[in-house]
Amino acid sequence: MRPASLLLRTSLTLGVSALAIALVSIAALDRFVTTPLAEQSADDEAALLVLSAQTWVELSPQARPYFELELFESHGLVVSPEVRELQPLRSDVPWMDLLALQLETRLGQPVVLLEGDDLVWAEIPMGGFLLQIGFSADRRDTEPLSVALVIFGAGAAIVLAASLLIVQRITRPLDAVASAARQFRGGAKLEPLPETGPSELVTLARSFNTMVREISELISNRTTLLAGISHDLRTPLARMRLALELLPEGTDPKLIERFQRNLAEMDALLSVSLQFARGLSGEDVTEVELKPLISRLLSDQDEAVELDWRAPRDLRLRLDSSALSRVLTNLLANASQYAGGALQLRVRRATDGVLLEVLDRGPGIPDADQTRIFQPFYRLERSRNQRTGGSGLGLAIVKQLCDAQGWRISVRSRVGGGAAFCLLLPEIV
Repeated sequence: MRPASLLLRTSLTLGVSALAIALVSIAALDRFVTTPLAEQSADDEAALLVLSAQTWVELSPQARPYFELELFESHGLVVSPEVRELQPLRSDVPWMDLLALQLETRLGQPVVLLEGDDLVWAEIPMGGFLLQIGFSADRRDTEPLSVALVIFGAGAAIVLAASLLIVQRITRPLDAVASAARQFRGGAKLEPLPETGPSELVTLARSFNTMVREISELISNRTTLLAGISHDLRTPLARMRLALELLPEGTDPKLIERFQRNLAEMDALLSVSLQFARGLSGEDVTEVELKPLISRLLSDQDEAVELDWRAPRDLRLRLDSSALSRVLTNLLANASQYAGGALQLRVRRATDGVLLEVLDRGPGIPDADQTRIFQPFYRLERSRNQRTGGSGLGLAIVKQLCDAQGWRISVRSRVGGGAAFCLLLPEIV
């Protein structure tokens, strides 16, 4: 799976790139530098061994000890005319194989490298003698594995430091934008983001500030317009009610009743419209004991609602109690209107907060409509009784209040029929 954060993704990308560069560098170093140097070094060492053997043979017996001392002091070579029984060399150093190959080329016969006395010995036949010339086993060991580890380790450290520096410069403004976006609920005042840094991030911050300002103005204008229209329409409604009261006594009572019913529906629609317009306004967040608040709310309902409490009795949360009351009232009213009796409010602890579930046994909500029912003026005509009416704003107010408070509202179908509206409150005390 791909890493979720920008830091990990950038670090992974840079790390893979650095690994590829390191592999190419090591391959090129081995192909064009290390291998040619090792071959040349082995050839030079083979030439030195053969030349040393030739010189030793040509010298007089009296001069040979001085020559042996010179070879040891200058080149670290030990010449022994006495042939000893030594073990074949067991080494995985590639340079030793190259040396044996170069000796075979110069001498025209196979050469076996031996080991003993912490030295590597080469048996070189020369002028009727079989000389054993020894040298240090690690004098030509370049340790390519150590070089590769150094390259990988240093490369990884450089890439990590560079990626942290680069990504932090990018992610800090992005984190600020993400945090501001989470805090912005449409109506709350939001501190503008600082428009500093690289030009791309300045453009992002300026665009976000402009968007927040325009959305806030749009919501404010919408709220003012909707509230004004709803408020102003109450005056002609009052006049119409007065006109109905002043009708002659001989007027058809059914006609008067129909007009009164229509006026009542219009008045109810204006009430929920005003409530929707004031959806983002609420009281300050305070610490609330949840069970007494919900018990008082349920006692005010026209229909009996069963409370299934599965949380600690003294559970306390920091929230807007007025907003929570309006949300639960609308959910219970919606369930009562469309589902009839057998209402239940279940309260229980969840992994990321406190879950409040309004449960009914009504006709339920189709899966395709479960996300659209929170839209303003959206009604399920095919699955709801049309005579029950409804403004289509009750659940829209619920969604608006939940978004403003940072709560999560969802709906699901129940096994056996009915719907469950789930309200998740973050457990912040």
